[in-house]
Amino acid sequence: MRGKILRFVCAAAGLSIVLTAVFTYFAVYWDYTAAVKQELAVESAYIGTAVELSGPQYLESLSRTGVQDGTRSGGLPTRITLVAPGGQVLFDTSAGAESMENHLSRREIRDALETGTGRETRLSQTMRKQTYYYARMLQDGNILRTAKTTDSIFIALIRPVIITVLIAVFIFTAAAVISSKVTGMLVESINRLNLDNPGDNDTYEELSPLLSRMKKQNDMIAFQLSEQRKRQLQFTAITDNMREGLVIMDQNALVLSCNKSALKLLEVRLENIENQNVLVIRRDEAFRSVVEQAISGATAETLLASGAGHLRIFANPVLDNRTILGAVLLILDVTEQEDRERLRREFSANVSHELKTPLMTISGYAEIMAGGLAKPEDTGHFAQNIYGESQRLITLIGDILLLSRLDEKHEMPPAEKIALLSLTRTILERISGAAAERGLRIYLDGEEAEITGVQHILDEMLYNLLDNAVKYNRQGGEIRVSVKTTGDEVEISVADTGIGIAPSEQERIFERFYRVDKSRSKAAGGTGLGLSIVKHGAALHNARLKVYSDGISGSRFTLRFQKV
Repeated sequence: MRGKILRFVCAAAGLSIVLTAVFTYFAVYWDYTAAVKQELAVESAYIGTAVELSGPQYLESLSRTGVQDGTRSGGLPTRITLVAPGGQVLFDTSAGAESMENHLSRREIRDALETGTGRETRLSQTMRKQTYYYARMLQDGNILRTAKTTDSIFIALIRPVIITVLIAVFIFTAAAVISSKVTGMLVESINRLNLDNPGDNDTYEELSPLLSRMKKQNDMIAFQLSEQRKRQLQFTAITDNMREGLVIMDQNALVLSCNKSALKLLEVRLENIENQNVLVIRRDEAFRSVVEQAISGATAETLLASGAGHLRIFANPVLDNRTILGAVLLILDVTEQEDRERLRREFSANVSHELKTPLMTISGYAEIMAGGLAKPEDTGHFAQNIYGESQRLITLIGDILLLSRLDEKHEMPPAEKIALLSLTRTILERISGAAAERGLRIYLDGEEAEITGVQHILDEMLYNLLDNAVKYNRQGGEIRVSVKTTGDEVEISVADTGIGIAPSEQERIFERFYRVDKSRSKAAGGTGLGLSIVKHGAALHNARLKVYSDGISGSRFTLRFQKV
């Protein structure tokens, strides 16, 4: 900026000086030319009068004294010519008269003969210079002509021109120095401006409109930045509290934003992945494929395995008038849904299998009896088997329906106060016969405690625990049941001395149709749904279910309910 201002000022000053000098020179030239012409007329009158008084010999005396060269007067050299009325040259200070041609054709001579005076500016054939002529008719009829060359005028003006040039150089130098200092002062003042607070500046009045506009612009920018920060904070707060993962990337697959859930779900250990390629998150083919499809402008979806779970990834492009600006990845943890779907498939397969076995038994016995192939003494046995398998089907279907109601958590009767010790004692009476057949000893201790729950669900839960303690106990073993109150909780514990449950199996025993010892479970007549009913019933009553076993010396199940 300083250089531009300095160059502009110097150029303006230089142009002004040049134009002033040129116009002044030409003005002086015209004035000086007019003065020379006037002087030439006066000089002509003076010389003419002298010639008329003294005769032509006066011209000879002028030639000897050097007046014609201008040395006496200090002016420009004057050429003097005396011409006869017929045009013959009688005298000339610049050349011999006898060698000169007739001058009657000269315009100034003709005008002098006609009007008494004549003027003309032309190239002199004698001196080969542009010359101004002034002619006057004398009383004797001769024509006295005086002349000065324009070159002489320019020579006379050389001195003023040199002085003018020197003055111009001085002025130009002074202007350059002054403009440099003034420019420095202006620039320094501008450099000291406080652009963060334009209204606080005390500077030139001419800058006030600019500073005012800058202040308004700064206020607008500050407001927009504040709003942008608010939106960014809101966006960050929303995305960071989402359970779903969100990844935003540009058209080059560089990560612009990534919330905490995405990093957690994708198990990313990097602290900051912004401005890095999204493939640093995962490099498997399925993930790369959905990213590439989204960046190319197509929507994509895939299912990824992540640790022990499953992730569903939806990839969508971000478009602006068909221009791809980037893409968005939405990551959902579908582990629970996938597990439910797996359980549903397994449940359907298990139900089909469990129903198929008793139905085939019933169908086989019924077919033998219907075909008359059964002996009369075997009919009772066949009927008993059919009845037993039918009861097994009824129990299985009842358990399935109960689990269905527990899953859907509807059509349940209202909760009521239940005396847990009394309920346990009633159930023990129902299984006492089966326990006696196996020689089992049952011990019940504790104190009465009330909880809130659904009577028949609690009955089914405790019955399944106690029934399993009978079925999977060793011959002549023990079953210990206790009910006790601990703080604001009521705990019921069922312990047996049976085969135990290996630690690796303890997480799966609550799955539907899962059996630790399948051969023994079949022989014991279990449906494989008992512990699953216990688990779902505990969830319905907000109870905590635990199992303790070393896999060798029996098992202990505990249920903790909230005390009324």
